Amino acid sequence: EISQQMYNFIDKENVRVCLRPEMTPSLARMVLNQTNLITGEVRKTLPLKWFSIPQCWRFETTQRGRKREHYQWNMDIVGESSITAEAELLNAICSFFASLNITADIVGIRINSRKVLDAALQHAGVPPEQFAKVCVIVDKLDKIGADAVKDLLMNKEGNIYLPEETAHTILNCLQAKNVHELASFLPKENEYAQNAIHELELLFQIAQSAGFFSYLIFDASVVRGLAYYTGIVFEAFDRKGQLRAICGGGRYDKLLALYGGETCQIPCCGFGFGDCVIMELLKDYNLLPSFAPTIDFFVAPFQKNDIPNAFFIASQLRSAGFSVHLALGASKKARQAFDLANRYGAKMVAFVAPDEWQNNKVRIKHMIMKDPLTGEGKQIDFSLSLLSDRAAILSAFADQAQSSVLT
Repeated sequence: EISQQMYNFIDKENVRVCLRPEMTPSLARMVLNQTNLITGEVRKTLPLKWFSIPQCWRFETTQRGRKREHYQWNMDIVGESSITAEAELLNAICSFFASLNITADIVGIRINSRKVLDAALQHAGVPPEQFAKVCVIVDKLDKIGADAVKDLLMNKEGNIYLPEETAHTILNCLQAKNVHELASFLPKENEYAQNAIHELELLFQIAQSAGFFSYLIFDASVVRGLAYYTGIVFEAFDRKGQLRAICGGGRYDKLLALYGGETCQIPCCGFGFGDCVIMELLKDYNLLPSFAPTIDFFVAPFQKNDIPNAFFIASQLRSAGFSVHLALGASKKARQAFDLANRYGAKMVAFVAPDEWQNNKVRIKHMIMKDPLTGEGKQIDFSLSLLSDRAAILSAFADQAQSSVLT
């Protein structure tokens, strides 16, 4: 699928160029760069936990929740073969949903196992070399329906031709309602299949303990179209069914061996979470947060002669870790400076004026904390020597607020 959607072209020097479609191969190469390719030993402490938010491109039809250029949040865990890695990733996704007030009645995450499907397909008589091709077809179940999938599996003119009974068994497996029903299609003496079933059961058990079970749904039809997945696969979706997949991922234990050789049997799992669909979801539920501008300090010189001093004040505050907007011209009236500060969303104003400067001080007014007597923002004249001390500034206003409460 990715090869068909690559955004590629020939540049002015007649060089074939492809814009990055995803980050997983790049991560694989980075890990292999820290690996002894002869022994397969990774020189870094395992497991590695890695995330990125790169810009990605795919050449496809632009539509709602789907663009040719987008940003994608990736999280991957390298070097952990147990199901706890998948649980950690799913917990991160669910925690992110919760932080945006996207509850389990708005979205869900479908879970399945390629291992279980592999065992079921082999038991149904599908040759191992056709497994990846079958997965690509059954991944279309939601889009084209069961009958169309069955026809593709039995297509004599295609690159897969399965007997009708085998195709029927595959569809029955895909329509299993729970893990136990899926297990009924597998031979109990098949240790590989039973271990895969146990992995699924343990994953749901961990989710129950960690508090994100309500988001998870077992769905035997989820296989993810990419051939490199080898174990647990998952994808998030909106419960109304109006949008494309919100995110997706799974285990890909063999990808590093593909790039680094058979010695590099390094287990991996991860997910990709694009920005397009989640934006549509947030808009639909009026959950898009406000992005009004906000800064810590607005630094305002009173007159032109105070501008060099204002630059000094801004530098000191920035060195203390504050975000600062420095007015590049003089504000002859304090009200003018405060109005501008409000427009920029400033929490505090440092008003640089000659009288305070002569006493080695600058007046700072808090735009949020109000004086109970005047209703105006609290004001403190700070020593210039304290401006690079973030804690001193914050605690001074906190102490004054506490004093007002006690009074």
